[in-house]
Amino acid sequence: MNQPPASLQSHQSPELLRLFETYTGGPQGIGANLAALTGAATAGDPLIVATSADMVLFPGNGRDPEVQGFRLSTRGFKELAGISHHGPAVASILKMRLVDPEGPLWRTEAGRLLAATRIAREANSVALWRDLIAVPAYRGREQKIAELVHYSCVLTERYLERVLAQPTLFTPEDMRTHYLEGTGSAVGATVPMNAVMIATFFLVGMDISHRVIGWLERHAIDWSRAMALVVGRQGRPTAGVTWTTNSVAAMILGASRHTLSLDRLFIAPHAGEFPPGAANDIAALRAYETPMRQLWAHTHAVSELGALMYEGYPRYEPSSTVRPVLDADTRAVAEMPAVAGPDDWRALNTRLRVVLEDPRQLLSGCVTDYAVEQLQAHGNDPARVTVPGLDGTAYPPLPDDAT
Repeated sequence: MNQPPASLQSHQSPELLRLFETYTGGPQGIGANLAALTGAATAGDPLIVATSADMVLFPGNGRDPEVQGFRLSTRGFKELAGISHHGPAVASILKMRLVDPEGPLWRTEAGRLLAATRIAREANSVALWRDLIAVPAYRGREQKIAELVHYSCVLTERYLERVLAQPTLFTPEDMRTHYLEGTGSAVGATVPMNAVMIATFFLVGMDISHRVIGWLERHAIDWSRAMALVVGRQGRPTAGVTWTTNSVAAMILGASRHTLSLDRLFIAPHAGEFPPGAANDIAALRAYETPMRQLWAHTHAVSELGALMYEGYPRYEPSSTVRPVLDADTRAVAEMPAVAGPDDWRALNTRLRVVLEDPRQLLSGCVTDYAVEQLQAHGNDPARVTVPGLDGTAYPPLPDDAT
């Protein structure tokens, strides 16, 4: 195919370029000026900005912002996440074996997981959870959590030792039967590893949501005027980009008791996180407020142009965040299903599958929305909430030297 001369390939018309820049191509464009004007008009409204680790409330009218950390610095988050990830870690090693059965990598990684699990088991104790990690939302459950952690570690050790000794047994069906679903007796499972994953995901979601809900409720926010932004990366690069897949959005909506309308909550994965150290620097946070208000206001203002320009045509209406309900004939879902109660294991296990298969999902957000729902139904009191896979589930003290 003939190409235009090199002198023409990069040519830009300065006259047409100027027209482009008049609206959108720079800080003095019409779009940018609309953002500044509408941002100033909402300067007195409460703005909530959530990053991957912190939530900031800008009360408005120049008042100092307040910060609530909620994820990576949370006590117990990483410790429980390590247990939550036992299942996906074993499945990842199985996938390595299926891809390269004669290669050394799957054995090496199985040995590495086995060693890390043994060390974790030896460090686990009731005192660790009660006196050192000491999460207020877990108060009264420390014994049960220690028992769950011990069980998860021993069962994982036994299963890895078994498949390392007899690699031909390491198949998807074997993993599901003797490990994930716990219906087989080869390694002494009495509680499915699926229940362990749900319980630990729920505990983390319950703790974070309990603190965020309490923090937001203490500020008596006028949700009819509130503006909310979830910015930056949430988990894996493709995750948390929609209302139904973003656990932070679920917390904010839950704190508002769903009185915050969806058209006032925006998810902006490409917007910048706080500058390093800004969470502890009022001046830096104040500097962050204006661009965040302008981002929210411009997004909202552009959406309002539709009614100005196209009155009489069907309008856009944000979709509901109501979850699909499973029935006996359900074979696939496009969203995580509704959970009927703490014993609805078909829905809970389906959620485990969905958060792995749907790249929009946050793995750790598997049941956060359900935890929010339960907290709101019980006055934000974790002690009154039933933790699926923990409360009412007996974790036997498996001997760690069993084979």
